[in-house]
Amino acid sequence: MNFVEELRWRGMIHDMTPGVEEQLRKEMTSAYLGIDPTADSLHIGHLVGVMMLKHFQRAGHRPIALVGGATGMIGDPSMKSQERHLLDEATLRKNQEAIKAQLAKFLDFDSDAPNKALLVNNYDWTKDYSFLHFIRDVGKYLTVNYMMSKDSVKKRLSAESSEGMSFTEFSYQLLQGFDFLHLYENYGCRLQMGGSDQWGNITTGTELIRKKAGGEAFALTCPLITKADGGKFGKTESGNVWLDKRYTSPYKFYQFWLNVSDADAEKYIKIFTALNKEEIEELAAEQNAAPHLRPLQKRLAQEITIMVHSREDCEAAVEASQILFGGSTSEVLRKLDEATLLDVFAGIPQFEISGKTLAEGVKAVDLFVEYAPVFPSKGEMRKLVQSGGISVNREKLTAPDAVINTSNLLGGKYLLVQKGKKNYFLLVAK
Repeated sequence: MNFVEELRWRGMIHDMTPGVEEQLRKEMTSAYLGIDPTADSLHIGHLVGVMMLKHFQRAGHRPIALVGGATGMIGDPSMKSQERHLLDEATLRKNQEAIKAQLAKFLDFDSDAPNKALLVNNYDWTKDYSFLHFIRDVGKYLTVNYMMSKDSVKKRLSAESSEGMSFTEFSYQLLQGFDFLHLYENYGCRLQMGGSDQWGNITTGTELIRKKAGGEAFALTCPLITKADGGKFGKTESGNVWLDKRYTSPYKFYQFWLNVSDADAEKYIKIFTALNKEEIEELAAEQNAAPHLRPLQKRLAQEITIMVHSREDCEAAVEASQILFGGSTSEVLRKLDEATLLDVFAGIPQFEISGKTLAEGVKAVDLFVEYAPVFPSKGEMRKLVQSGGISVNREKLTAPDAVINTSNLLGGKYLLVQKGKKNYFLLVAK
């Protein structure tokens, strides 16, 4: 597999320095990509870089994931309008371990293969390096004029909203360049990859290696991912879409990909899955023939949910997705964990009911009119029951006087009432 050709047809190359393809053809090469450990989970914005590392390993080369413990204490000024909050070492270490566990789903860290992945933290070679040594050994090789010419610096200094740039942030590109130099000298790393906003920082590293070590190193960047409508990729009303199910449930994760536009689906399936060109072209042809069936979105959501979570989580997300459209049973409903249940029924009317009332048992007609006003009157409810139009926990209610008690609760807490085909209500026992 030719790595550059693979990225090219997937639309994952923005820029690269001359000689990258020749270097990769010549020998197994090590390449690194930096990940900012500002949280104890990656989000889908990180996945482009992670997929680059995955394809790199698939092509027989060695990927190095660098967790930026040191650079994370400073904050990259690229594409930022203000300085970020800095993290302490204990938090960074905790975040690093969580990130490695997520990366292990994409990369082989543990086999005996010569190109097994490596995880490093730049804090390890930076923490004991004195400031005097740094400005003597690294700073003297790059002029202020060179550093000022970088887009990330120029944009911050020229922006009307900017309060300027601290020396801390200005030194970021030197630190990133020092990382590349360290990996070049200690791990034979010849290539750094990243998003297109990282081009300035990456080429600072290639320049430092050239000047200080007399060596040749390379840079390759991918485009920043956008949505077809110009909106920001990966952001929802509730914020980032995270890889950790504590922050984004597998159901919500699956739904994010299922709901992308047709244009975005055709683009994203190339970037965020390992499906080959022929499979993707077949799916695109199916999509063109029957767009309403959404084969691209379904396959995209399936592939990436399995990769990030598991096949079981994906199947559960698919089952949960069918609940709102009537294609599920009470058994499926009862299997949902609380977080997924609340995600599926987010935004539907909710009513609180007393746990004591349910413990004693209460007639459905009283519960859904007096205790929780799902129906305006008992007469209307009785009529709808007779016509088979009411379900409780996806089971038809056959008698308005049927007694409902705590044994009916989902997870010991919830009762799902369906009126007609599309009207849902959630009763919460307190």
